[in-house]
Amino acid sequence: MELSLVPIEKPGDMNFILGHSHFIKTVEDLYEAIVQTNPAMKFGIAFCEASGPALVRYAGNDGSLIELAQKNAMNMRAGHTFLIMMEGGFPVSILNTVKQVPEVCRIFCATANPTQVVIAETDQGRAILGVVDGFPTRGIETEDDIKNRHKLLRQIGYKL
Repeated sequence: MELSLVPIEKPGDMNFILGHSHFIKTVEDLYEAIVQTNPAMKFGIAFCEASGPALVRYAGNDGSLIELAQKNAMNMRAGHTFLIMMEGGFPVSILNTVKQVPEVCRIFCATANPTQVVIAETDQGRAILGVVDGFPTRGIETEDDIKNRHKLLRQIGYKL
């Protein structure tokens, strides 16, 4: 078995969701779930098929985001994984809906941080072991940090 790190390639502040699922209809079901939850969000989905022709299946409503998802899926090439690249929304607004799609087994991350995907490769194929999401923790928040966190959440509309 060989281990490698595959970086997610994206613009610095772009959000994405990386997950694992089990069936070819994942792409269509994720598409429907996203547009029913947040119709204004632009997104691209890529799904690494793990049997038959073993293709990257894709859907979305923005060509550049679809291409970005396809590129990252081909870089990972890990069976039954999916990637949703998004603009005009945050993962938190669709994450529960994505988790409720019957084919979805797990979510590895939902982030805008720089991310490395830990890949294991065997004679049979490739798998995601986990992700490195962002940077190491630097310390404990101060009272000023708490005030800034509260302020930010209210500025972006997640708290009243």
